[in-house]
Amino acid sequence: MRTKIRSFIELARLDKPIGIYLLLWPSLLGYVLAGTNSELQFRNFLIVVIGSILVRSCGCVINDISDYKIDKLVERTLNRPLALGSISLIEAWLFFIVLSIFSLLLLLQTNSLTIKISIFFAFLIILYPLTKRFFVAPQFILGITFGSGSIIAYSLESNIFSMSLAILYSGIIAWIISFDTYYALEDKNDDEKIGVNSTAILWGDNSIIYSKTLHLFFYVCLLAIGFINSFSYLFYIFFFVLIYLFIHQSKIIKEKKYVEAFRINNWIGIVALVSFTFEIIYLS
Repeated sequence: MRTKIRSFIELARLDKPIGIYLLLWPSLLGYVLAGTNSELQFRNFLIVVIGSILVRSCGCVINDISDYKIDKLVERTLNRPLALGSISLIEAWLFFIVLSIFSLLLLLQTNSLTIKISIFFAFLIILYPLTKRFFVAPQFILGITFGSGSIIAYSLESNIFSMSLAILYSGIIAWIISFDTYYALEDKNDDEKIGVNSTAILWGDNSIIYSKTLHLFFYVCLLAIGFINSFSYLFYIFFFVLIYLFIHQSKIIKEKKYVEAFRINNWIGIVALVSFTFEIIYLS
């Protein structure tokens, strides 16, 4: 029984929470940004946190259902529960349905606008794993899909969609494409043999420079939001920390430690969120 429970935990990647964090921080950036238009409610904060865990888990399960045959051929993923056979395909589908029901019940605690936006992006969550087979740059779909957490979280607090939100969403999409390309570089050789797509394959030798450019675009978007909302000098102090993390990440990339470079984005998300929180909540 413990082995089976452990397998379900691994299927949902709850033992590897980095993916949850990289969905949660962009979502909370959108939630905090809504504080420029309204007073934030702690209840909605909890919805964002719980929703990020559920949505990330749903995404992992449907991804593994879609890719279980491929995962057997990739060194990094061959020990995943479905690829290994510790969980059957039927059990995985039932688990996905249960997670989806919990996600829906949570969604029903929100407003009509949030429900409509969430349902639209839910289809993309299911579609994303398949895009690796027919779309040359699936990371773009991933960015659009998981970056939507910022819009969804924002809509919990405000129905006034500002220019700042549009800039934030654009920057987050670029950021997600950037760090998932680093992640894809780790599997590039296996993916080429199997015949699945990624920006790491599409961009080839230019993958790193394109990823860095997208990452810097995310930083530019943060600066633009700071300028539009008249953030204080404290925001720019935090921004220097982000620059340091970018430089540190670049050094790791030179050593071809792509997964480690990917993980640095957890700290980038934390610093960006803390900077927004200070400006919009504590200094308003």
